[in-house]
Order: sequence, then C-alpha cells, then structure tokens
Amino acid sequence: MSSSPVPDALLGPADVRELAAVLGVRPTKQRGQNFVIDANTVRRIVRTAEVRSDDVVVEVGPGLGSLTLALLEAADRVTAVEIDDVLAGALPATIAARMPERAARFALVHSDAMHVTELPGPPPTALVANLPYNVAVPVLLHMLDTFPSIERTLVMVQAEVADRLAAAPGSKVYGVPSVKANWYAEVKRVGAIGRNVFWPAPNVDSGLVALTRRAEPIKTTASKREVFAVVDAAFAQRRKTLRAALSGWAGSAAAAEAALVAAGVSPQARGESLTVEEFARIAECAKSQDTEADTDTDTKEPGHQ
Repeated sequence: MSSSPVPDALLGPADVRELAAVLGVRPTKQRGQNFVIDANTVRRIVRTAEVRSDDVVVEVGPGLGSLTLALLEAADRVTAVEIDDVLAGALPATIAARMPERAARFALVHSDAMHVTELPGPPPTALVANLPYNVAVPVLLHMLDTFPSIERTLVMVQAEVADRLAAAPGSKVYGVPSVKANWYAEVKRVGAIGRNVFWPAPNVDSGLVALTRRAEPIKTTASKREVFAVVDAAFAQRRKTLRAALSGWAGSAAAAEAALVAAGVSPQARGESLTVEEFARIAECAKSQDTEADTDTDTKEPGHQ
C-alpha cells in the first residue's frame, strides 16, 4: 500500500478561505500576511528550491500550511516557525488531517523567528519560506547566521526586496541586504510570482531568491560584526565617498582613508561599487591599524612623546 500523499492534500483557494473562516483568521498587514492559494505555485517553489528526500527543511511563517504541505511531500522533515497564536495552534491539525502519513515528520515552533536560536530534531539543511514583506531581510539573515547547517535557501519576498538581495556591485539597488546576504551565500534571483496566487492579493509583485551557502567562509581576520559595521556605515550616506561615509566609523576622515588605502580601495569610491570581500578587507585593515596604534602607545617610554 502506497504511503504517498493523496492528490488533493494541498490547499486550493476554497480550502484556504474555508480554513481561515473556521479559524476566524483575517490576514493582517501588520504581519505581512498573504496566504498562497495556488497548489501549482507551492509545488513550483519546492521544485525551484531543489528540496530532496533527505532534506530537513525549516519554514518561516507557514500561515495556513499551503507551502508546508508541499514541503512535506518532498522533504524528510519540516519544521515550521509561526508567530501567530491562532495559526500556530491550527497548523498541526491541518497537517494531520490532510497528510496523516507525514504528520510525524512535522514539527512546529510557536515563536517569533527573530528569537529562534534552536530547532527540534536534526539540524536544518534547507530554508524555504514565503517571508512576510516587512521583516524578510532581518529574518533571512538571522536564520542564515543562527543555523550554519542550512546549505540551500529559497525565499519568496517582495520583488523589490528580491532585486536588492540578488543585486551585484554597481547596481542602483545594491546595498546593505545585498552585501550581508553575500557574506553567507551566493545569491540569485530565480523567478517571479504574480499577485493572483495570494489571498488577499498584495499590491506588489513577488520574487524568488535562491541562496547557496558559501563552501568556504570569506577569508578575513575581521569578525562578521566588524565587517557589517563597515557595510552599515558605507550605505548610511550613499551619496558620499567612502572617505566621508566611513569617517564616523573610523574616528576621522584621515583614519578612514588610511584603512581604505591599506585595503586597496579608492577613498573616492562609493559603497555600491564594493564587493563583500572588499568590505571585509577594510574592516581587517582598520583592525590592524588599531592594533598597531595600541602597540605603539604601549611601547612608548614614560616621559617621551
């Protein structure tokens, strides 16, 4: 007897609306809730994410379970992280009713994803999620940072956010999300999603972004915190040259210029032209200059200037 899911296990438009009505759920803008109502779309997301039968997938913001069910069809295990009390309470029952043979492979974490530091079961190998538009970037970066076992990620986000995440240096939309995502992974825009597959339909288009964890971390003696501090400073004042934009971070324009020159970066360049490796070099050079300055101070004899 086959244990494969029944053909109608996934949620269609009528199923989503019926579930929402039974639960008294009204999607809220505050939490960026737009429920996927198209089974073909969630299966496409799972295919694009290249979910394998041995994958342990973590999903953020499962909502009523549209994508969750499609992930359970393909993966070994799925752990969903849901902040909403009503949705979190209802999801296990939905899984049990529509895909009982996979229910034991499902776990729910009722929490804000930004506060999640551990997950039940084996370490996750993939992150697949329809991320709420208002928190997409911080949630994505938090999950990549907290769970280094995540090798592959596919997120559906607002089209504009997708463009920013996947932007290359020199692009007009290249910025903090682009650089920070690239610290962890190779990032690609891999598709577009129309508005009509959601309920309620959002007033923006969505995009799919794939992230593949770097096989080797970026080689630098600077910490992630130190590198990200440079990135934040560089883009806080996009129109300024790096010499000016990094002056507050470095302590002075002269110190910023010294770090830039040591890193092989023009002080007249702007943040949007730099790779994540170059930002790391700037942080590293500034760090080494601080160390040298401390050493010089320590080795001066008392009474000598």
